[in-house]
Amino acid sequence: MNMIKYINIDENSRVPKYKQIVDSISHNISSGNLKIDQKIPSINMFSEEFYISRDTVEKAYNILKERKVISSIRGKGYYITRTKQVAKTNILFLVNKLSSYKMATYNHFVNSIGENMNIDLHIYHCDESLFLNLLEKNKGAYDHYVIMPHFKTEDLKHVSYTDEVIKALKSIPKEKLIIMDNSKLGMDGEIVEIYQDFDNDIYNALTEGLEKIVTYEKLVLVYPQKAIYPYPRRILNGFKRFCLENTLNFEIINEVCEDIILKEKDLFITIEESDLVNLVKQIRDKKYVLGKDIGIISYNDTALKELLGITVISTDFKIMGETASKMIINKEKGKVKVPFNFIDRNSI
Repeated sequence: MNMIKYINIDENSRVPKYKQIVDSISHNISSGNLKIDQKIPSINMFSEEFYISRDTVEKAYNILKERKVISSIRGKGYYITRTKQVAKTNILFLVNKLSSYKMATYNHFVNSIGENMNIDLHIYHCDESLFLNLLEKNKGAYDHYVIMPHFKTEDLKHVSYTDEVIKALKSIPKEKLIIMDNSKLGMDGEIVEIYQDFDNDIYNALTEGLEKIVTYEKLVLVYPQKAIYPYPRRILNGFKRFCLENTLNFEIINEVCEDIILKEKDLFITIEESDLVNLVKQIRDKKYVLGKDIGIISYNDTALKELLGITVISTDFKIMGETASKMIINKEKGKVKVPFNFIDRNSI
C-alpha cells in the first residue's frame, strides 16, 4: 500500500510508538501525501509491516478515529475522512456542569483562542466515574486538557478531587494540563492553574459591599446542602467568617421554599438560579420593595441578572476564559487568581 512509504517510525525515539503513528499519519495528511477517502492499512497489516504490536496500532487508530481523522467501514477497512484541521491544536475541555457561567467561561475561551484550534467540549456532571472514563478514553488524543475539577460524593457533598482523580490528572503530561476554577488539588510541578479562591472570594466581595449590607438586620445565605451539582463548602466558610468578624446577625437555609416567611430588612444571598427566581417572585407577590424592604445578592453574574438589576458577587468569567487561552497560546505556566467582584445594582 502506497502510504506505507510515507510512515516513519523511529525505534530509538522516546516518543511512544502509538503517538508516532498518530503524528506521522496526521503530518502526511496535512502535507498532502494522504487524501480524503484514501484507504489506509489494516491494523494487522500495519503491525506486520513495522513489527509493532497490534495493541499499539489499535491505540493509534482509535485516537485518529476520536479526532475524526479516520473512520472504519465494517468489512472494508480504514479510510481518511478529514484533511482539514489535522494540523490544528486539539483541546479537550472538561466542564463539571452545563450552567450559564460555565458556558460563559467556555465561550470566552473559544473566542480568544484563535482559529487554529479544535476544541471538544464534554460535560461530566460532577461524576467521578464519568470523568475518569472520559480521560481514559481520550488519553493521548489531545494537545491540551482544560479541566474544571468539581465532584460529588454519594451523599451529594462537594469534593475538589479524589485519589483516583489525582492519579488520572498526573497521567497527563504537565505541559498539556490546564486546571480551571479550582486550585485545591495539591498538584505539584509547573502546571497552569486559573482559579477561584472560594473562601476568601466571598469574604472579600462581601467586605467590599459592607456599607450597604449593614443597613439590613439579618443576612440569609441560601446554601443548598445537598444538590445535584454541589457547591464548595469554602463558600459557606467564607460567609460565616465575614458575618462573625463584622458581628452580623445571619442565618443559613437550604432553599427558598414556597411561602417562605419574609421579614423586612432581610438580605438574602442566593446561589442557585431557581432560588433567586422563587425569591424575587415572592417578594413581588407580597408587595415588598426589592432593594429597600428586602435585599438580594446573587452568586455568579449573568446577562439576565445585569438586565434585571440584581446585585452580584461574581468571578470574572471573561478573564478566566481569556487567561486560559492566552497561557496556552504563549506556552505560559503558573497560577493565576481570577478577580472576584462585588457588583452593586438595584437589589440591595
